[in-house]
Amino acid sequence: MIATHLPVLLILAPLLGAVLAALSRNGFAAWLIALVASALTATFSLALLWRVQAEGVISYRLGGWAPELGIEYRIDAVNAFIVVLIGIVAFLTMIFARRSVLAPERIAWFYTMMLLCVAGLLGISVTGDAFNAFVFLEISSLSTYTLIALGRDRRALVAAYQYLIVGTIGATFYVIGVGLLYLITGTLNLGLIVERLGAIESSRALIVAEAFIVVGIGLKLALFPLHAWLPNAYAYAPSSAAVLLASTATKVAIYLLARFLFTVFGGHVDVGQVPLGSILIGLSLAAMFIPSAAAVFQNDIKRVLAFSSLGQIGYITLGLALANPTGLTGGLLHLFNHALMKGAAFMAIGAIVLRTGTAKLDELSGIGRTMPWTAGALTVAGLALIGVPGTSGFVSKYYLILGSMEAGLGWLAILIVASSLIAVLYVGRIVEVIWFREPALAAREASEAPGELLLPMLILAGVTIYFGLDAEWPAGLASAAAQALLGVAR
Repeated sequence: MIATHLPVLLILAPLLGAVLAALSRNGFAAWLIALVASALTATFSLALLWRVQAEGVISYRLGGWAPELGIEYRIDAVNAFIVVLIGIVAFLTMIFARRSVLAPERIAWFYTMMLLCVAGLLGISVTGDAFNAFVFLEISSLSTYTLIALGRDRRALVAAYQYLIVGTIGATFYVIGVGLLYLITGTLNLGLIVERLGAIESSRALIVAEAFIVVGIGLKLALFPLHAWLPNAYAYAPSSAAVLLASTATKVAIYLLARFLFTVFGGHVDVGQVPLGSILIGLSLAAMFIPSAAAVFQNDIKRVLAFSSLGQIGYITLGLALANPTGLTGGLLHLFNHALMKGAAFMAIGAIVLRTGTAKLDELSGIGRTMPWTAGALTVAGLALIGVPGTSGFVSKYYLILGSMEAGLGWLAILIVASSLIAVLYVGRIVEVIWFREPALAAREASEAPGELLLPMLILAGVTIYFGLDAEWPAGLASAAAQALLGVAR
């Protein structure tokens, strides 16, 4: 019975948890509720993945209504892959968040927003209804604005406001595009839209709808140059919120973009006479080089990681732009791997901030000597960002290089390697400061992070190494997801 309702239970667990956390008004109780809710979410997501692998595509009709009248949750190899990522990261983040440095009276609301964000992200992932995706997109966005604003730095309020403005513009573009699709097809169900688009592929309204949707989602996923909101949002958000957002929020937006490009628009990544595929390659390359270069000159480690995220998003969207099985597998695999490595990195920075009160690189000299496990996790995550062999980042970049070669774009493979060298600069700078310099005052007075912060951090760092040595499971999931997307496109 429970297995039948997994798609909706997946969303109800964090949603009901958010209500209970808000009502508890007690920090520890709210955390315990959030932990249980996220544990259930992770369990349901893994069970859902197992069902999809065993049975194929799952269609769940809310209230038993037909897709023409009601909302359908539709889970295949693509979004099953995404919900597992969200579930696992959310659970580990809740463990880490126990020592979140917020005023006691705001902790319950903090966990409420975290759970609402998770519910929204999961809803975007499983829904088969274009407008329902917009609703969940706004749930996750509104909770995200609040999470960022709860940061201790006053600049968090400005960062949240900037994100609110950009997010609202992106949502407006998206809903206009969905409205045009509804005018063309008379339905909001993605499966029915696909069926009805066959006879009207040349429609100008369809071209405009695709353009609006791509730009709207591009704002949400921080596609270069629509990325201005992201560095401040990550830098000033509470540490555990930064972990969740960096690991999942942009990844779900990328999934939504892939779903529309390959499933709804049938693999036609060009918008009318505009070569969207070529433009996406160009923007991806710009993201891989320009924000990565900016990361080299940042003194705040959170901002280094934020600009790094923009570069890593470029690798993922490059996989989408290649639109061949190997390249798309590489993009989706990097989506998964980047969530793990960046989660470990932001957890490490959160632990350092907890012990030292600062994320300024020049004040953290020698921190590796007093916080070796934390600094070790940060170093592993940094090596994965570079793509060093033996880390998961190497595997996904290797797939992207192979995908570029398959597409006859050897020069693109060279640029992937060249862009990784920029990561050597900013990661090398961090490693040199935290390990090889004499300890600064903040480092001398620090002690190793508490166990509840180390546990999820070391799990993510360990998995980053493990999947670099044995990538069969995540690469298999990414390959199945890529084949599902391209299969629809064909």
